[in-house]
Amino acid sequence: MSNTNLFVASPEAKAKAKKYRMYAIGLWALALILQAIAIIKLISDDTLIMMIVAIVVILAIAFFGGRFWKKSNKLDPASEKNPIKFLLQNQLGAIMGVMCFLPMVISIFTSNSISGKTKAIAGTAASVAMTAAGISGAEFDSASIEKYSKEIEEQNKTASKLNINSENVYWSKAGNKYHAFEDCQYIKGKALSNGSIKESWEQKGISELCKVCAKRSAKSGAASGVKGVLEGVGK
Repeated sequence: MSNTNLFVASPEAKAKAKKYRMYAIGLWALALILQAIAIIKLISDDTLIMMIVAIVVILAIAFFGGRFWKKSNKLDPASEKNPIKFLLQNQLGAIMGVMCFLPMVISIFTSNSISGKTKAIAGTAASVAMTAAGISGAEFDSASIEKYSKEIEEQNKTASKLNINSENVYWSKAGNKYHAFEDCQYIKGKALSNGSIKESWEQKGISELCKVCAKRSAKSGAASGVKGVLEGVGK
C-alpha cells in the first residue's frame, strides 16, 4: 500500500472525534453516578419500581455514550500496529456499558435486605440492561487506519475504472458518500467540499461513492465506448 493512500484524519475530524469522546465520557460518568445512587438508595423491596426506572434511565445514558464513542472511532480510528490500544479504543464502549451495571447487578444479587422476588425482578432487569449496554457499545466492524487506507486504495481503483477523477469529487457535510458530479440530485444546491477521495475519507471518517453517480459514470463510459467503436468502423 502506497503512503499516498495512507489514511490520516483531518484536524477537523480529530476535533469532532475529541468532542464526541468528551460527550461519551460525560455520559458514562453520569451513568456511573446514577448507578452508585441506585445502589445506595434504591436496593429495597419498597423501591422496586424506582429501581427499574433507574435501570432504564442508566441504560439510555450508557447507550448514547456508546454511540458517541463509536462515532469518534469512525472519524479518528486507531492503528492496528498497537493491538492493545486498538482493542481498548474500539471496545471501550462495550466495557463501559457493562461497568454501568455490573456493580449494581452484584449488589442486587448479594443483598441481604431484599426478598427473593425483588432480587429476581431487579436482578434480571439489571442483567438484561447490562447485556444490552455491552452489545450496543461493542464494535463488531472496528475501524482502523490500515482498513481505511485499504478501502481508499480500492475506491481509487474503482473510480479509475469508471473514468471518475479520484482527485476531484464532491461531498456535503451530512451523509457518508462522495459524488463524482457536482450536480448530483443528492447534493445539488447544498454547500459542498471538493477534493480527492482520500480527503473525503479524512474529513468524514468513512465515505463511499454515490450509487447514482456510479451508474451515471458507467453509462457515460459505455456510451463513449460505443462511440469509439462506431468511429473505428467508419474509418
